[in-house]
Amino acid sequence: MEFIVKSGHPEKQRTACIAVGVFEGRKLSKSGIEIDDASDGYLSKILRRGDIEGKLGQSLILFDVEGTLSDRVLLIGCGKEKDFCDKQYQKLIAKIVNMLDETGSMDVVNYLCQLNVKGRSNYEKIRLAVEATYAAHYHFEDYKSEKTSHRRPLRKMTFVVPSRSDLNESELAVKHAVAISHGRDFARDMKNTPPNVATPEYIRDQAKAIADSCPKMSFNCLDTAEMEKLGMGCLLAVGSGSRFGDYLINMEYNGGKKNEKPIVLVGKGVSFDTGGICIKPAPGMHTMKMDMGGAAGVLGIMKAIVELKLPINVVGTIATVENSVDANSYRPGDVLRSMSGQTVEVLNTDAEGRLILCDALTYIEKYDPEYVIDMATLTGAIIISLGDEFTGVFGNHSPLVNDLLGAGKKAGDLGWHLPMTDAYNKKLKSDVADLANVGDRSAGSIVAAMFLAKFTKKYKWVHLDVAGSAMGDFSKAYATGRPVPMMVQYFLDYCAQK
Repeated sequence: MEFIVKSGHPEKQRTACIAVGVFEGRKLSKSGIEIDDASDGYLSKILRRGDIEGKLGQSLILFDVEGTLSDRVLLIGCGKEKDFCDKQYQKLIAKIVNMLDETGSMDVVNYLCQLNVKGRSNYEKIRLAVEATYAAHYHFEDYKSEKTSHRRPLRKMTFVVPSRSDLNESELAVKHAVAISHGRDFARDMKNTPPNVATPEYIRDQAKAIADSCPKMSFNCLDTAEMEKLGMGCLLAVGSGSRFGDYLINMEYNGGKKNEKPIVLVGKGVSFDTGGICIKPAPGMHTMKMDMGGAAGVLGIMKAIVELKLPINVVGTIATVENSVDANSYRPGDVLRSMSGQTVEVLNTDAEGRLILCDALTYIEKYDPEYVIDMATLTGAIIISLGDEFTGVFGNHSPLVNDLLGAGKKAGDLGWHLPMTDAYNKKLKSDVADLANVGDRSAGSIVAAMFLAKFTKKYKWVHLDVAGSAMGDFSKAYATGRPVPMMVQYFLDYCAQK
């Protein structure tokens, strides 16, 4: 897909289609008024006739409108002008893409980016439109015999900005959005790939391929024997029932100065989660191929960072195992010794994500990080709390929490800050070890974050629970690619502040 930014009047655009907005009350947008004037009031006649009211999502294609150079004029209903927001805007961009894929219009000049979208700048409107276009075009069909096809799919979208002074920032918006979309779609592909393919070895190889593509990135990977020497008893216990290997993957991107501390990303990469001996119920278990959503997020973020050539130092660390059932599987009642030296009583083998993360979070102390951000499909409880709209955000450093929440708001990838206080520590008490790996049924996401906090006292840390947001509609089990947009926006903001 090609994206172009330009300035100019709608009636002078030589293209297959021009897209303009109509608000409720049959009110034409500014670009619609210009086409109406050039066509001697033709659009006004259409509106008076009632063919389109301007309600959100309505559409009407007009052909060979006099006074224009375009083959088609697409009128898009935008709803109430005062209520027009980014979610509605992105849905309409997707509607344009899906409609034109079926019409044979291979290019479109899009004037919706000139509309007033509540709280959004010109840069943000262009970026959201590009990301919405990629999302509308996304299909995961690698394992289907018949692929989705269009006779003449949309290949080019041109955004028309109000003036030439807007061109530079708009072109930057396209650049950022394309990189974010590539990273997000890569993360989606990783999560949608079936678990007999997306094994821990596959995740390792995908990480190495990203590292090999960038001269500023180095790659190293610890295997089971190396992790045993380091005392990673919690991580290795989770993978003990699988025929696949266990790996701790490290992707070191050195785009900043040599003496700058890195920001370390840590991703949970459980390639498939049966629940272990505390096995999950069969309905919905197929979705557990997505329990490597944190790892997929780290890979997508690193891919976007490489594409944007950001001037920062970032380490992407992924702990990847399969939680399967076997005679060698770890059991409820086992006591595990973590790399930190703390012991953990296993009360539930389905609370495995925190066990692999605790060793990874101890290992990355070696990098002397400026910040650490882990991401994981950690708890079903976060879906009960927040659904699929918000990512759960926890942490021990309020400025970092606030920066991530702000980045999520800018990117349209929202987070919600949840509490962490010492009052929750009582839920992690064990009679035989330093910690239990679960508490009771209450405050499950908070208790999981409190467990991780026991291993993050030496640095500034935030935990993102993406169990709901990275999956989206649980019944469809179709990955969203979050939190890639939030995190790449965070890095863009971080670089701007530097």
